[in-house]
Amino acid sequence: MRVLISGAGIAGPALAFWLHRAGADVTVVERTTEPRPGGHAVDVRGAAKDVVAWMGLRERIREHRVDERGFALVDAKGRRVAEVPVDAFGGEGVVAEIEIARGDLARILLEASAGAHYRFGDRITAIDGGRVTFASGATGDYDVIVGADGVHSSTRRLAFGPDERFVRYLGGYTSYFTVPDPGDLGHWLEMYAAPGGRGAYLRPENGGTAKASLSFRNPAPEFDRVPRAVAERLLTERLAGVGWRVPSLLAAMPAAPDFYFDSLNQVRVDRWWRDRVVLLGDAGYCGSPLAGKGTALSLVGAYVLAGELSTAGDPEQAFAAYQREMADFVTSAVQLPPGGMRMAAPRTRAMIAVRNLSTRMMTRWPSRRIVAKEFAKADAITLRDYRALERSA
Repeated sequence: MRVLISGAGIAGPALAFWLHRAGADVTVVERTTEPRPGGHAVDVRGAAKDVVAWMGLRERIREHRVDERGFALVDAKGRRVAEVPVDAFGGEGVVAEIEIARGDLARILLEASAGAHYRFGDRITAIDGGRVTFASGATGDYDVIVGADGVHSSTRRLAFGPDERFVRYLGGYTSYFTVPDPGDLGHWLEMYAAPGGRGAYLRPENGGTAKASLSFRNPAPEFDRVPRAVAERLLTERLAGVGWRVPSLLAAMPAAPDFYFDSLNQVRVDRWWRDRVVLLGDAGYCGSPLAGKGTALSLVGAYVLAGELSTAGDPEQAFAAYQREMADFVTSAVQLPPGGMRMAAPRTRAMIAVRNLSTRMMTRWPSRRIVAKEFAKADAITLRDYRALERSA
């Protein structure tokens, strides 16, 4: 089986790992010229922990995890007004037991899938059945074409239609970038909210750096794909006068080597395949950073899709079985937490106070039981034993 995977983030290399070991001829195409560094911390939780264990990568991932000991909401003076320690929900809470920089996890998966052929600096420009044309001018014929290229998937656009049919804007923009560690975080993620739906967080990393995030609410998706200079100006204007560490984060932003800015979106696709093209991870089902669980969905989805492709009679049978196995898990995982954007980015001081109170109550009865059910969604799937994959791995 000849398989082309578009996207060398998390989902693409994870799928390449399994398919190569099952005997497929796998090519991964990535539009960037080299693996993308940086990125905010992601977590490996729930069923995804089983998947990385079967891949033989659990200990390596643990070696590179970030030492985050909890999540705290702070006021304008930096005083903590609510805390949730990492062990509050058995390591499956707001901050999970296994937090790792996205770039580190992507690198581990890429190295583990080295048997696949990687083509950096190229992208798919046309799909006609199994025939693919690349930006470089090359062409190729494939049995399976996988869109694992994120929320704004160009593969989905070519095979399924425009983004407007599948991408739902949630009402805000967010950014991530690396800054020097201020030295006083105490291994905690700190988050601050200001009136007007403006917010910021700072979370520790390894090696003396920290990851900053600045965000703001906006009624319409009018700033997508803007140049970095425009995005930085927007953030500076929208967060002017905001307290806490925000002035220093804005000052450090222009020097960051890994600045990222995008709208907050969900992705919903009714059927994840069309002809020989199938979607994986955020390209087909994304709950947004508000819902989380994106890494778990990518890792579990890669395992299930590879397993079905290794056992089904033909790709379309495999695609249908893949969606049947994943459907309930995805439906549960992409749901926004209670309150959605209203609680994630409150507009008024009163709503900020409500969010602070609800966070303080998370670890207490009866809220604890309700919140635990939300975190348990990452484990709400019984994974099949795809013996062809396990033998080869």
